[in-house]
Amino acid sequence: MSGFEHASVLAAEVIEHLAHRDHGLYVDGTLGGAGHSAALLEALPNASLIGIDRDPSALGAAREKLAPFGARARLIHGEYADLQFILAELKIPQVDGILLDLGVSSPQLDHPERGFSFTKAGPLDMRMDPTRGRTALELIEELNPTELADVIFELGEERHSKKIARLIKEALEADRIHTTIDLAAVVAQGIPPAEQRKSKIHPATRTFQALRIAVNAELEQLEKLLFAFPDLLTLGGRCAIISFHSLEDRLVKQRFRDLAWTSSLPRHLADKDGERSDAVCELVTRKAIVATDEETARNPRARSARLRVSERTAAPNVPAMRFPPPPPVDRRRR
Repeated sequence: MSGFEHASVLAAEVIEHLAHRDHGLYVDGTLGGAGHSAALLEALPNASLIGIDRDPSALGAAREKLAPFGARARLIHGEYADLQFILAELKIPQVDGILLDLGVSSPQLDHPERGFSFTKAGPLDMRMDPTRGRTALELIEELNPTELADVIFELGEERHSKKIARLIKEALEADRIHTTIDLAAVVAQGIPPAEQRKSKIHPATRTFQALRIAVNAELEQLEKLLFAFPDLLTLGGRCAIISFHSLEDRLVKQRFRDLAWTSSLPRHLADKDGERSDAVCELVTRKAIVATDEETARNPRARSARLRVSERTAAPNVPAMRFPPPPPVDRRRR
């Protein structure tokens, strides 16, 4: 299957909470190998689906996997952050469900030529769409040591970011970084040996995560979708998002809760003050759903997965006055 085999996490839980309309139209914004999409179409024999992915190899694999469903599945090379424009171009005003499975997929990690792996030598790429955008190497070259340290600290939550950034820039200037293995070795020099011995993760994990997120603008992509999705859902339509680290999950949790917030004032006073009287979306999952022990035993990647689901109400999509939209995100470390 085009070398893109991928075990979908929390598949049963996604079907339970998202597959609620047999004649519905669903969007899988991170199609990948189409595991979730295939399960959704199997569970809903009269539903149809739009699958979006920015990785051409993922689309190739998904096309094979979804071939048995024929015209029920329509695949698009693009970014889920542009969903409102994709639907407008297709002349589709709203859909019944939106699914995102965030982060990097196993095939992207397993193929060293993609540049995501710190255990196999590959180019310093890390682009989910290898046809466009700057590579990890180009990003590192563009940033000064302080800016690079900020990226590693903010997006990787790496407390040794300053030292790691300095070592990376020095090694780059000395022409000692050519592959992902080279970069991982330099990053490891910035982590104290005692800490490495105690840690359960590779010393380059957080730095590689930070660079990957920055290269692919992953948090910016998520923020755009979280802002737009209520207007893209039908009444009772649902948005389900699987995240794998705290930065993503925090954004999803805060946005879902904000959309569910209503004023504590009586309706006539709330309306007079311009505060939200009715929730734009209701929380289907009060807490994040996590994988069972059985699933994590089969698929260790599922261990950090968090699923949250929100359902559109009939209320107009107006901002909560006590919780205005946040200012543009400044991810630089202070």
